[in-house]
Amino acid sequence: MAVPVGPQSAAGKIRQPSLSQLRAFVAVAEHLHFRDAASAIGMSQPALSGAVSALEEALGVQLLERTTRKVLLSSAGERLAVRARSVLEAVGDLMEEAEAARAPFTGVLRLGVIPTVAPYLLPTVLRLVHGRYPDLDLQVHEEQTASLLDGLGQGRLDLLLLALPLGAPGITEIPLFDEDFVLVVPRGHHLGGREDIPREELRSLDLLLLDEGHCMRDQALDICREVGRAEGGTGATSAAGLNTLVQLVAGGLGVTLLPRTAIPVETGRSGDLTTGSFRAPAPSRRIGLAMRAGAARAEEFQAFAAALRGALKPLPVRFAS
Repeated sequence: MAVPVGPQSAAGKIRQPSLSQLRAFVAVAEHLHFRDAASAIGMSQPALSGAVSALEEALGVQLLERTTRKVLLSSAGERLAVRARSVLEAVGDLMEEAEAARAPFTGVLRLGVIPTVAPYLLPTVLRLVHGRYPDLDLQVHEEQTASLLDGLGQGRLDLLLLALPLGAPGITEIPLFDEDFVLVVPRGHHLGGREDIPREELRSLDLLLLDEGHCMRDQALDICREVGRAEGGTGATSAAGLNTLVQLVAGGLGVTLLPRTAIPVETGRSGDLTTGSFRAPAPSRRIGLAMRAGAARAEEFQAFAAALRGALKPLPVRFAS
């Protein structure tokens, strides 16, 4: 009697899947929708459906449960989706390492920047890239810290420019500089123009902060806790960006803290603002770069950090070693 031969060979071995089949399956596993998955990876829906079917045939396993209304992963599909993602990530790392080894400072560099850094440092970053690395395709993404870290971990971003420390696993930090916080007050305020403001003054001031999610809000709250300011002692008014924050101060709603690199841009627009500096050691923040631990372009990013420190020397900051 003849023995039927299915998707597996007569020797019982499964066929090796292709990368395009794995990409199609992972896209469907993430979206659970053929049309959305096809759009996400730039493939036609029939081609994607065929690739997933071919993968099931090659492996001899049903990966999906298809109905007229939705797509579900089978129990085997759930397990194999994890493996498929790992394979694709490993191939991506291989391609990235080959590209970095072939020609540093070429190709795409996807840089994530927090909003309280971007307006003040990006002009210097862009001048550096255009002048020293003309073959580098810099793509900038301005997002809050949590989103940036997620993007770095998922491979959507390559390098971050933000406040440190992060304390996140799998992340290598490259410190750039420390900068003091400056008190911004309405013109005529009794602390305006002072160079020796004690931190303890923050206990009694109407301090305006950024909205939830901004790391600078957390830094300001940490400073307040250090001087014994009660939790919840800040006003109910907050702002989505530093520009709005200083406008609120100019309107007499309170005072705020700004990093020193932001002062020329944010206070120069209004004649109704003045600043005061804190007594040493002033409250400060550290700015640096962050990359995935073991990144293929680690040496390139370290060299970029050294070049960036040199380009930032005119700023009123203290450079980290």
